[in-house]
Amino acid sequence: MSEQDTEKAHHHPRPLSPSALRAKAIEALLVEKGLLASDAIDRIVETYEKDVGPLNGAKVVAHAWSDPDYKKRLLKDGTAAIAELGFGGLQGEHMRVVENTPRVHNIVCCTLCSCYPWPVLGLPPVWYKSFEYRSRIVREPRAVLHEFGLDISPNVELRVWDSSSELRYLVLPERPPGTEGMSEAELTALVTRDSMIGVAKASAPQG
Repeated sequence: MSEQDTEKAHHHPRPLSPSALRAKAIEALLVEKGLLASDAIDRIVETYEKDVGPLNGAKVVAHAWSDPDYKKRLLKDGTAAIAELGFGGLQGEHMRVVENTPRVHNIVCCTLCSCYPWPVLGLPPVWYKSFEYRSRIVREPRAVLHEFGLDISPNVELRVWDSSSELRYLVLPERPPGTEGMSEAELTALVTRDSMIGVAKASAPQG
């Protein structure tokens, strides 16, 4: 079986629903008639990629940083613990959370497609879906992370997790130093989408 046939046979891709097809047709018509600008659509998509969706995941991470018991539940059963905070559903039915530590750094990808935990991370970024990222992150993770601006010590083990339609992954980043006493809301602001994929670390507190 060729690589193309293998990918077609793989269970990741799902056909668009009738409602999704109608939405795409309406969008194309509105753009064609000049009633909706394509850049406006791009801005909306970017908002869901970087802000709305990832905010859910950031809340999960901040709660785990603040509550050791919740963190234990999150690492044991990601799906159930995430649901405790009201997040779940399509594309997030089966979740596993992997923890970054001083000795282990985790990275998430989907080598055959672009499976991604929408309920906690929003829409997948373009680079996550690219063939270059999907193939290279497995073969040369340190080089790819360097291109993202993240250099990991040779003493730290890198683990790359391959998401699928049956199981999606979320990285629990290390809590930045100097955040003791910060509220969950303040901690949430330090958690980025990229840190929950593993191509970055959580932001350091300002000041």
